[in-house]
Amino acid sequence: MGSYISSNEAVWRILSFSIHERYPTVVHLAVHLEIGQRVYFTSENVRARPMSPLPTTLTEFFTLCRNDTFARTLLYSEVPTYFTWNTSTKKFQRRKQGRAVQRHLNLYSTDALGRLYTVHPNNAECFYVRLLLINVRGPTSFQELKTVNGHVCATFREACQKLNLLENDAHWDILLADASNSVQPQQIRILFFPSY
Repeated sequence: MGSYISSNEAVWRILSFSIHERYPTVVHLAVHLEIGQRVYFTSENVRARPMSPLPTTLTEFFTLCRNDTFARTLLYSEVPTYFTWNTSTKKFQRRKQGRAVQRHLNLYSTDALGRLYTVHPNNAECFYVRLLLINVRGPTSFQELKTVNGHVCATFREACQKLNLLENDAHWDILLADASNSVQPQQIRILFFPSY
């Protein structure tokens, strides 16, 4: 089967422009509830895997914040700037090259970006986890993520309310901007008008 190349793409290729942008690096960051990460299993490990799910970028972000004082100053989306995700060990590691960070020994930064997966508002608690991860620096656990001024909130929504993250419509503006970059118009209409 052949492929079709339009005149626009032909000109683009003739002028030697790149077809895909590869800079800066974008690292996708997991968003899920506690013990809510995806579990992949085979017939051999079907019983063992659900009891010990693999670490995710989110669970390892919490571990990183417990063990690294610099990481406690970062938002979840800022971590890929200073750390790399090792897919084989499922851990964040400090970058070994890049621009040296002033006043921090053996710490380097790059232009890498962290992108949190989008969560639909119908998945309410997970949506509020994402909102907290965008705004709270260096949490060490899900429990700490929903702790506000020493008080552990019953839900992530309550934590968002106590942090005044729901006082204005800024989170909806962010959601709309994110959706406009990643979904089709029909999905945006359904996002804001579920009965559409």
